Amino acid sequence: MSTFSTQAASNSSTSMAPTFLLVRMPGLSVVPSWWTIPLITLYLLSAMGNGTILWIIALEPTLHRPMYFFLFMLSVSDVGLATALMPTLLGLALADAHVVSASACLIQMFFVHVFSVMESSVLLTMAVDRALAICRPLHYSTLFTNGFISKIILAIGFRCLGLHLPLPFLLAHMPYCHPQVLTHSYCLHPDVTRLACPGTWSAIYSLFVVLSAMGLDPLLIFFTYGLIGKVLQGLGSSEECWKAGQTCMAHLSAVLLFYIPMILLAIIDRLRLPVPQSAHTLLSYVHFLLPPLLNPILYSVKMKEIRERILKRLQPMKMSCVQ
Repeated sequence: MSTFSTQAASNSSTSMAPTFLLVRMPGLSVVPSWWTIPLITLYLLSAMGNGTILWIIALEPTLHRPMYFFLFMLSVSDVGLATALMPTLLGLALADAHVVSASACLIQMFFVHVFSVMESSVLLTMAVDRALAICRPLHYSTLFTNGFISKIILAIGFRCLGLHLPLPFLLAHMPYCHPQVLTHSYCLHPDVTRLACPGTWSAIYSLFVVLSAMGLDPLLIFFTYGLIGKVLQGLGSSEECWKAGQTCMAHLSAVLLFYIPMILLAIIDRLRLPVPQSAHTLLSYVHFLLPPLLNPILYSVKMKEIRERILKRLQPMKMSCVQ
């Protein structure tokens, strides 16, 4: 690590550094390539699982409903997030490539955060969708029309691009006074901003981006689930309560999987808790890499319609293979 710091220090100046230095997860420095196979396997499983969700929703007219449109968008964000992380992860695993150019780092940073905010926005939208379906069932179909869904999709796209498009340009022109050594195997804007000289107003904008999306969305989601919980308590039949609650289980699991590691990371950083760097890095991997892998499984297991449509589509394929 000291070698990287020394090399990066020579690049430190009052202008944009030509390169950044990535670090591998602590404990893997002596075996640069053993984790290539699980890493590629994880990515292929994520792509296959989310690809199956995209395929089944696109082909099944019965699934062309608001809840499944949002699930389609969630799978797009999962695939995009996993794909954005892979170049530097595979570069480290296959070629021990610690050095990444500033332009490549900022491009990766842009796409990682765009797809992260997209996932957060979709999870919030799905929570509102479930709340209206349970709390206002009679008004649901009149509210969630195709035109309204199109506006939601445009709003999510505008939010992702509007928040993050300025960041690469701002960071490219920031003065850097610290060694350009990152703390992860990929580029994140809080990590890059941390290396800048004190007093740069881009750091304030970076904090605003984090709070306006990743800070606000979980609060709104948990508030929405509070409203859902109140309505479920008022249902007379326990069977009706269970049936309504089941429609939220997959989404709530996806929410917890996505936000809990992020909240823990924020608490550790803010309170400066004495947590080993390996645990800190592992939480970051869990936050970014596990949701794309597990979300398709959660939705396939918890949502009967998705599971039945997948089995229905796979049945003819099995028959043809047997013949």
